[in-house]
Amino acid sequence: MLLRRSFFFPQLLLPVLAAAGILAAASCAGNAEPVYEALEQIQPSVERGKEVTMVYSEDGVVQLQLEAPTVVRRAGEDPTTEFPDGLKVTFFDPGLNPGSTLVADYAIRDDKSQTVTVREHVVVVNREGDQLDTEELIWDAETRKIRSDAFVKIRTATEILYGTGFEADETFERYRILNPEGSLQVEE
Repeated sequence: MLLRRSFFFPQLLLPVLAAAGILAAASCAGNAEPVYEALEQIQPSVERGKEVTMVYSEDGVVQLQLEAPTVVRRAGEDPTTEFPDGLKVTFFDPGLNPGSTLVADYAIRDDKSQTVTVREHVVVVNREGDQLDTEELIWDAETRKIRSDAFVKIRTATEILYGTGFEADETFERYRILNPEGSLQVEE
């Protein structure tokens, strides 16, 4: 065992001494700017993740699965969770069958208010295949409702509905356009 320690110690000592030497040389140069820049990039209240899958459940029953290429969680007085590169959310029924899906290019969750705002190319599809397209949608986790003040288009099997403002349950099974502007019949 002594032989292994004596072999390990020089292997560890050399990189440590080299790093210390580089730091000492840099500090002698009198330019501490790179050190300050590196310290500014350290944000202990920020967590980042790549290729993240989150599963949310209540009372042991899976409610939804969220997938995102990038997640940035900020702690502090106003905690948020941001999805700057978009996300996909799949909602499940109590039998763990996929229900509706939500896809957007950007999202941010306000952890205090329990709301998620999704923006840019927002698409929601329900179990029946009805599709909502809009540029902004707000999902309230407490009320389990989604809403929008933006222009919306809903495509069903038989018609396309247009309007401004929208509200629905989170599964997008029951919905209404607040200010309908028209509809088109779809011929099959």
